[in-house]
Order: sequence, then structure tokens, then C-alpha cells
Amino acid sequence: MGTRFLGIADLAEAPSVAVVVDVMRAFTVAAWAFAQGAEKIVLAESLDEALALKARDPDWVALKDGPPAPGFDTVNSPGLLRSVDVGGRTVVQKTTAGTVGALAVKEAPLVLCASFVVAEATAQLLRTRKSDSVTFVVTGDDGQADEDLACAQYIARRTTEAGTDAAEFLRRAAESRAAAELAQGVRQGVHPDDVALCLEVDRFPFAMVAALEGSLMVLRPRTMPSPADEDPVR
Repeated sequence: MGTRFLGIADLAEAPSVAVVVDVMRAFTVAAWAFAQGAEKIVLAESLDEALALKARDPDWVALKDGPPAPGFDTVNSPGLLRSVDVGGRTVVQKTTAGTVGALAVKEAPLVLCASFVVAEATAQLLRTRKSDSVTFVVTGDDGQADEDLACAQYIARRTTEAGTDAAEFLRRAAESRAAAELAQGVRQGVHPDDVALCLEVDRFPFAMVAALEGSLMVLRPRTMPSPADEDPVR
């Protein structure tokens, strides 16, 4: 499997398979939302679009980066999301990097959104697809975020070497600038557990697949079979 690791600005065309990585925190938050029963996540182009979607359907849960803001139900924090009722509901997510990266590859035939908490399920889905080429989109810090690059490289390695140890990749993520900013309160809208929650490997047994549904880019979970299950993914 050929792999490329690109920042959002480096994407010249839609790849055949894209894995969009945002560890701290968009796609850790998304995974937690699904684990708590969210039906789907709409990836919004802008804050205005997120608010418009929320206004159209007030039962939808809108979240954003940064501090709380009028019209939004919560912020992009896995620790804070744990106290929000998302069961059976649609979440509208707008973040600085993760949602931007997913929307940048919305024309790709297969788009996966990933973080450490869904790493093995993502690698497993890539293995079942047997793709010749996979583009990992490193969303944070203009493609330089080491927590995202480490996670992308870990998933890529796990796709071909199932026994890959996560320790070194997690160390890099834990020592990243994003982790430091979250831990030190430089960023707003943060829960004290956020960094630890972002560094849990394989907490959830599903991959997250994004696809256009009408005019909206919609993220949905896809539960993967256990390693002992030989049935193909449907």
C-alpha cells in the first residue's frame, strides 16, 4: 500500500482513499459522540452554516472549537461532551482543522476520519479495501502537527503490520504542541481529561466514514468485526 502524508494545503486533487486525522480534538470528539449514541455528524463548512443547521432543526447538537458561544450546545472537547445528551441525535461539528480537512477531500471515493481512539478499526477497514494508495491528511498546524502525523503513521503501519506497538507514536503525541496547549489552558473550551482521552488507543471498535449526502458531508460510524471474525465487511 502506497501512503502519502499531506497537509490540507498540499491537496492538489481528490485522492482515491483519504484518511483525515485530527487527534486533538475533532475526531476524538466525533468518536465519543458516536459512542454516546449520536446517529450522525454533519461536518459544517462554517460557523454560520452550523448555526443555520441548528436553527433548522433545534434538536441537533451544534459544537465548535474555542469557548462556548450563543447558539452552540457545547464545544469541541471530549471531556465536556461526555455530559451532553447526544443519543439518537445529529451532531453538527465545525472545527479549525479536522472538519476543514474532511471537506477538502469530500470528492474522494472513500473518506475516513480518524484519531487514536479508532486507530485499529480504521486500519482494519483499510486492510479490507486493499487500496493501492492511501492519502493521510494531517490537519493540524498546517500539516505539521506531530500528534496528527504520529497517529497517521501509526494507522499506516497498523494497516500492514498488525502488531505495531503504539508507545512511540503516543509519546510523540503526548509531547506535541497541541497537547501542551490543552494541558496548560492555552486553548479555550478544554476539560482536564482532554489530553488523556485523546491518547487512548483503540477505545472504540468502529471506523468513521464521511460521505456526501446531498449537499452535506456526513460522518457515520462503521463497526468492524472482531479480529477473530473472518466474515467480510459489509
